[in-house]
Amino acid sequence: MSVLTRDEAHNRAQLLDVHRYTIELDLTTGDETFDSRTEIRFSVRADSANADTFVEVKPAELRSVTLDGQPLDPDSLDQNRLPLKNLAAGEHELRVDARMRYSRTGEGMHRFTDPSDGETYVYTQLFMDDVQRVFAAFDQPDLKAVFELSVTAPEGWTVLANGVTEHLGEGRWRAAPTPLISTYLVAVAAGLWHSVRTEHRGLPFGLHCRRSLAPYLDTDAEEILDVTRACFDRYHEKFDEPYPFDSYDQAFVPEFNAGAMENPGLVTFRDEFVFRSAVTDTERQTRAMVIAHEMAHMWFGDLVTLKWWDDIWLNESFAEYMGYQTTAEATRFADTWVDFGIARKGWGYNADQRPSTHPVAPEAVDDTAAALLNFDGISYAKGASALRQLVAWLGEKDFLAGINTHFARHKFGNATLADFIDSLAGATERDVHAWADAWLRTTGVDTLTPAVTPAADGTCALTVERTGSRPHRITVGLYDRDLANEGRLVLRERVGLDVPQPAPHPLGKRPALLLLNDGDLTYAKVRFDAESFEALRTGLSGLPDPLTRAVVWNALRDAVRDGELPPAAYLDAARTHLPHETDLALVEGVLAFATEHVAGRYVTPEDRPAALATLSALCRDLIRRTEDGDSPGLRLLAVRHFIDVAAHPDTIAAWLADGIVPGGPELDPELRWRILGRLAVLGATDEAAIAAERERDPSATGQEGAARCRAALPDPEAKRAAWEAMFAADSGAELSNYLFIATARGFWQPEQADLVREYVPRYYPDAVAVAARRGPAIAAAVGRWAFPAHIVDAENLALGEACLRDGTPNTALRRWLTDELDDLSRALRIRRA
Repeated sequence: MSVLTRDEAHNRAQLLDVHRYTIELDLTTGDETFDSRTEIRFSVRADSANADTFVEVKPAELRSVTLDGQPLDPDSLDQNRLPLKNLAAGEHELRVDARMRYSRTGEGMHRFTDPSDGETYVYTQLFMDDVQRVFAAFDQPDLKAVFELSVTAPEGWTVLANGVTEHLGEGRWRAAPTPLISTYLVAVAAGLWHSVRTEHRGLPFGLHCRRSLAPYLDTDAEEILDVTRACFDRYHEKFDEPYPFDSYDQAFVPEFNAGAMENPGLVTFRDEFVFRSAVTDTERQTRAMVIAHEMAHMWFGDLVTLKWWDDIWLNESFAEYMGYQTTAEATRFADTWVDFGIARKGWGYNADQRPSTHPVAPEAVDDTAAALLNFDGISYAKGASALRQLVAWLGEKDFLAGINTHFARHKFGNATLADFIDSLAGATERDVHAWADAWLRTTGVDTLTPAVTPAADGTCALTVERTGSRPHRITVGLYDRDLANEGRLVLRERVGLDVPQPAPHPLGKRPALLLLNDGDLTYAKVRFDAESFEALRTGLSGLPDPLTRAVVWNALRDAVRDGELPPAAYLDAARTHLPHETDLALVEGVLAFATEHVAGRYVTPEDRPAALATLSALCRDLIRRTEDGDSPGLRLLAVRHFIDVAAHPDTIAAWLADGIVPGGPELDPELRWRILGRLAVLGATDEAAIAAERERDPSATGQEGAARCRAALPDPEAKRAAWEAMFAADSGAELSNYLFIATARGFWQPEQADLVREYVPRYYPDAVAVAARRGPAIAAAVGRWAFPAHIVDAENLALGEACLRDGTPNTALRRWLTDELDDLSRALRIRRA
């Protein structure tokens, strides 16, 4: 397939104005393909007459093409490009009739059959350049047009789209024409949806899921709608431009690759957000934040859209910042920035320290393949952190004034970084252009370190030493010991500082703890002086603000990753302080890092049993602490992680046999599959037990759970079967995206390094082949989930580096391998240290 380059997009935008697409889809033609007929009305500018261009389409069969009523040769299609030659100035009409393939990888028109009841659902994910899998298009974000869509679907199905849909009878549906939107934002979802409908501020609102999830959606529908209404109202308080579309539907769809997609009027979410098992309040908070994030895109991305993919941060960083901020302001989840700090921000720090790092707003994104790689922790977490720092520096009033100017200038059009900065600059006397150069055009993470200078009178002064060159507006927390309260750390004051400083800042009496970036308003790693670190050994859990504790835990995490704090010391801190922690996001974030990275990669195989024992003891403490039933979310977290770190099968096998954890909770499907997965790793279950559990849970989740358990069995034949399922070139039996990930997650286990070592040299050529054959979504899955991350040795690193040198991985796989190999190299350095 030919990817679109920035230069090609620029040239085509200079040549064409695209006015309207009329699209007819027929979903009744079989299980493998559907019919797609497209009429595109466009014009060629007078100064570009007699020029050549192309339209993109990726058909199974291109039946016919006409331009202004004259046939074009379908055989002229070159990969995904159909040439249009010697175009005269003025109006044109292009008609394309094609047969298109359904997808099982979450790209284009994805088709899914629910194993629970046999019902089939289809939905589109057209992001970046996958619209070509569904209909012919001039596929670039700055050629916006009106889209008129009609769909023929099996009788009984409901069709959803960007606009309100009307059933015309006999399975035919028509959607209201859209305003001007980009090609990648067109959306269709069809099937036997279970729907919950309401109205808010005169607009139809809807929630939709497959029928087998109906009772779970009904249970949570009011909570989801409450969040939706609250965010909708809050955005109308912030933004002068009203919501620009005719309805607001949210569809929870199966086997979705992202968290969600901001299709105007029809947001699609992964349907794991329809909770079928018990969840924590933090997981509900995450769902609320994703709802707020996607709704922010109705303005940031849909109303005003980037001109080219180098400005993806104008979509994602803003939606990320607004999602967290608006969730905190408008819903019951007031502490959502704690979750951002402990979970999301580390994603940005990690990405920004790898060889693949890039600026938040890169200057050179040459083509769509390169652009796809920038949907990472930098465009989301670092960009949102930069905006949070901008608001702290600029003030929210001026920030929102600049945003509203931006919307007014560019609504239903396209904009660039320069356009946005100009809008902000008009609302403030601050030098926003210099801020953008320092924050958006640079890479890497600054490190802030305190230097305390004592004076003869017993006072001291603070100098903040900085690596890097970005300006930071930070808050410094000064904490003293309260000797009347067991020496607990209490806040004396918070001091606002600009870094770099003009002079050392006087602090008065030396505090017991001096915490840089208290409140987490900037994006930087922070370090502790010796006295502050000592105070945290005993006082961390007593710090009064969960966001303060998140900053400390992030600093400890960074110190482990940078080889400055032994992994065992992090585990000791978790063992000491997590039993007293009250914030669920902090407990989850610390346990996840301790389990996956510290115990899973950073300690040696000889030290792993001790690490698991420490984590097991910690989880037991939390389980005992929650016996009174007052903290069901904390108890659920403790039970989950106790299962994940179990080194012996007896306790969790007894839970599975009894169907309950003593004192609760009862085992729902998620916990049952979790236990069975760990028993499989430990060699304490078998195929018969997996098959029995699969019969008990015939859902799609059960199908994935069984695939993961089978791949985790410490049996050579089970490993061989799992490998063949992932990598064998049998197009008739290739795994869907979700089943591929489930199988990959089961395959590599720290306890089974010797058993699977023979697959390490096979991984690299097999990964290259399957990524080339199956495209970007599977390339990402094979690079992230199927990578042998637990084989932490020099041989694995050397094999991976050789694979990168030989140039065979495609663009998507190359990026994932680069990142995973950098993490592997880091793990080796930590072990040596």
